[in-house]
Amino acid sequence: MANEKKLAHSIIDNVGGMENIDNIINCMTRIRIKVHDESKVEFDNLKAIDGVMGVVHDDRIQVIVGPGTVNKVANEMAAKSGVPLGDTIPHDYKAAAEAKAKINKESYQQKQKRGKFNKLLKTIANIFIPLIPAFIGAGLIGGIAAVLSNLMQAGQISGDWITQLVTVFNVIKDGMLAYLAIFTGINAAKEFGATPGLGGVIGGTTLLTGLTDKNMITNIFTGEPLQAGQGGIIGVIFAVWLLSIVEKRLHKIVPNAVDIIVTPTVTLFIIGLLTIFIIMPLAGFISSGLVFVINWIIGIGGIFSGFIIGAFFLPLVMLGLHHIFTPIHIEMINQTGATYLLPIAAMAGAGQVGAALALWVRCRKNQTLRNTLKGALPVGFLGIGEPLIYGVTLPLGRPFFTACIGGGIGGAVIGGIGHIGSTAIGPSGISLLPLISDHMYLGYIAGLLAAYLGGFVFTYLLGTTKAMRESDHLGD
Repeated sequence: MANEKKLAHSIIDNVGGMENIDNIINCMTRIRIKVHDESKVEFDNLKAIDGVMGVVHDDRIQVIVGPGTVNKVANEMAAKSGVPLGDTIPHDYKAAAEAKAKINKESYQQKQKRGKFNKLLKTIANIFIPLIPAFIGAGLIGGIAAVLSNLMQAGQISGDWITQLVTVFNVIKDGMLAYLAIFTGINAAKEFGATPGLGGVIGGTTLLTGLTDKNMITNIFTGEPLQAGQGGIIGVIFAVWLLSIVEKRLHKIVPNAVDIIVTPTVTLFIIGLLTIFIIMPLAGFISSGLVFVINWIIGIGGIFSGFIIGAFFLPLVMLGLHHIFTPIHIEMINQTGATYLLPIAAMAGAGQVGAALALWVRCRKNQTLRNTLKGALPVGFLGIGEPLIYGVTLPLGRPFFTACIGGGIGGAVIGGIGHIGSTAIGPSGISLLPLISDHMYLGYIAGLLAAYLGGFVFTYLLGTTKAMRESDHLGD
């Protein structure tokens, strides 16, 4: 733990100290820090810290430290801040820091050339990042339950205790997935600056709790009964965004003496009605259309679509944008029982594993590289790609592009076989196997092997330089 504490303190020092941090969150491999004044961040020093695999300069400072380590470092930083992860860190000097940050904001945004659409994608990603551990844990538990159920149906195992175990596993899984709208509403409210509890209520509203066949709510556009969860996560996010606007406006005009009573009540009344009668029907139409289009592209494009998705997904991971697909995966699972996009996207990480294996073989004299690969390769096989991206392929340059080609080859195989889906969201690589739907395990394994082989061959032939092979360093 001593190393994690040292790493946490070094990161804090190089982002301008705790006084420059607004809040801290983390995902599977990254510490994501929102700072007040980006001019105080020492990016070069941050990248040079022992244990830091890479830094992404975005709306949040994303410091890649790897799986396992990230939780310990984030918790140490949170302990030093005095508030839980995700909460705003109170500072007496916060206003001054924000004022100075506002001066730098315009020039920073011009430098990054980030448009409103990119900001939207970042916002969506930030909503789901705190839920990633829950997605993985619940998804894998559900996957194990599905495997056990399949084995029971095939007559390979039996017993009342196994049936009970499957039931218990499904209850645990549904503790996350059945109430995902509520979790999403809470996180969306935090991201939009609204009261988290109100966001959770709006998410819960879409579940239409307590309705039966005798007291259904009518979809005013079709005349048919409104279905629980209609509009899905997309509708929840949009509704909570509207809630944040209404709540902030009411806080300004409602007298302080009655604000605690009037503001939440009126906000929920207005947004609740909009959600049930307008947002849910319209968002349901949009999400159904989106899922149809994506499935159509994957189905009609086959090998070509699979190659494009597999090849271009790794750059999205590099930029931290891969989480924007989470609501799409969720809607595909809700409507069709599986996401056929996730197994194809998973091939990007497999291509990188193949590239890393080629580097291990091709660059035997480069002990620095091989030592890095020792730590990054095992988790790469399990679907966690950031250590390989920021510790190996991206710094070397060429292997990153050959890894993308390997991912494209694996994606082409998945797309060519077709109908390979995942019943839940989880890590990619070998870890995704328990979640593969319709017994298409062999097809998914074929895609993995193709991506491994493609990444290996292209990297072995085209992805190294003489300096990489004959010197002990991590650069061209």
